[in-house]
Order: sequence, then structure tokens, then C-alpha cells
Amino acid sequence: MSPQWTKWSILSATLLVAATVTFAQGQSASTDANKTPEVAQRKENQQDRIAQGVKSGQLTAGETANLETKEAAINQETRADRAANGGRLTAAEKVQVNHQQNQVSKQIYADKHNANTAHYGNSAVGQRQENQQDRIAQGVKSGQLTAGETARLENQQRGINQQVRADRAANGGKLTASEKVQVNHEQNQASKNIYAKKHNARTQSTTKK
Repeated sequence: MSPQWTKWSILSATLLVAATVTFAQGQSASTDANKTPEVAQRKENQQDRIAQGVKSGQLTAGETANLETKEAAINQETRADRAANGGRLTAAEKVQVNHQQNQVSKQIYADKHNANTAHYGNSAVGQRQENQQDRIAQGVKSGQLTAGETARLENQQRGINQQVRADRAANGGKLTASEKVQVNHEQNQASKNIYAKKHNARTQSTTKK
């Protein structure tokens, strides 16, 4: 066997091994990319979608409260499961959480694409309502507000919104001066709640898997 032939044989074998390794790495990366997102990332993704819906007006206060109540329940279940398993979730528990988040995901999509939208108008009352929603959306996006805190804040906003609609319906589409004062007082209380919940020790942690 000639030295030249031996050299080319070794080179060919080396190239074949390198190509095989590269292909295997590519396949592995492709497989990893198609895996279901980890629990923490999935939770963060859902919150981002809700925050966007609140900010855009696609989600009403009532719809947001309902979604965040469901998210809070999933989070509580996840914390309980971790506490029972030394800080980790079992494979079965991860599957269960993912299934629950799939259901919430469908609900987020449905609520964001239905006929219900949050339109507050250009009045002082409407602008105040929109400002509150913007602050809540920012708190959800940043993680300063937990799902449970957001649900409570949105329920408070829903109550105010329902009252405003009822008052307008009773007065030909307008609010009386005293009604405006009352709504502003209620929004002041809601504003304090938003600030307190955004600056307490509780955050929407997404560090654990």
C-alpha cells in the first residue's frame, strides 16, 4: 500500500467522522428546538401575551381577571408539586402543567379575538381607565405583578367599569358631576392598590423549571 493512498484514506475517514458529528449535532439542535417549552418559559410567554392584550385593549378587565385567575391556579399547583418533590417537577407533572397551559393559551387567543374590546373613549374618566390598564399591563410584562395580584386588580377595574356603564345608561350616555367624583375616588383607591402590588416583595418569578 502506497503512503499516498494511506494518507488519502485517513483524510477521507476524518472528514466522514466530522460530517457525521456535525449532522448529529444539527439533528440534536432541531430536536431541542421542537421540545415543549419549560414550565417557567411557558408561564412567561403566557403573561407576555396577556400583557399585550391588556395594553392593546383586546382583553377587557373581566377577561383578564378570568385568565389571570387560571394562571394563578396553575402557579399554585406548580409550587405545591415542587414543594412535595424537593423543588422539582416530575415528568408527569410537567406534562400536566403543559396541558393546562394549552387550555389557557386557547382561551387567551379566543378572548383576544372576540368582539369584546376595552374602549374607554377620550373623556377624563375614560383616560383614567386606560391609564390604569396601561400600568397593570406594564406590571404584568415586567413581572412586578403576579397572576393572582393581576386578577384582583382587574376585578377591581371590572367593578368600576360596570358602574360607569350603568351610570351612563341611566343618564343618556353621560356621567353626572357627582358620579365623576365617585369614579375618580374609586380609581384613586385602585391606583394605590396597583402601586402597592407592583412594589411589594412578590414577583412573577420565572427562574425555576
